[in-house]
Amino acid sequence: MTTPLTPEAIAQNPDGVTETITFACGERITFRLLRPEDAELLGRYFLRLSEETRRRFGPHPFTMEQAQKLCAEINYYDTLRLIAVTEKGGQPQVIAYFILQLGIKEAEKKRYQAHGMVLDECKDCTFAPSVADAYQNRGLGSTLMPKILDLARRFGFQRMVLMGGTQATNYRAIHFYEKFGFRKVGDFLTKGGVNNHDMILAL
Repeated sequence: MTTPLTPEAIAQNPDGVTETITFACGERITFRLLRPEDAELLGRYFLRLSEETRRRFGPHPFTMEQAQKLCAEINYYDTLRLIAVTEKGGQPQVIAYFILQLGIKEAEKKRYQAHGMVLDECKDCTFAPSVADAYQNRGLGSTLMPKILDLARRFGFQRMVLMGGTQATNYRAIHFYEKFGFRKVGDFLTKGGVNNHDMILAL
């Protein structure tokens, strides 16, 4: 049986959810929560991402300043930020970054209400992923996604929604989400006029 989790447990022992994974070609990856001292590490990850990857990601900017802000404002009672770290040339390097929000923001509630669905901040959580360009299409997301879903279930969440939806033209991402059971519930236009799909997963 899966051990339940609470924000209090995470705050007391952030390393309790750390996992070491052997990835393709024997590469070892540490999957863990973001730490206050990770600002430069996360910032370098943000700056290395291609313009295409940046364009597909909506929750926040990919800048060194944003990385510093995120690491200075870590709050395990609201949001879990997870990173996958490997060694490159003897130095740690972030190769994936995920947001697991423990609940639902008002903007998501309003959009889903327009689709005829009522979200519950106690039962529903929100998710946003990003993967380094060099690791896209190599199975890293598929390796880590079950671990994120398990975390959400351990917190007692029953459904997961995509933070800000996913762009309707991002076919690769849509296929990835559908593979894990997400389903489209409606469309909406961003402020920039981009058509996005809202997608939800029953956990």
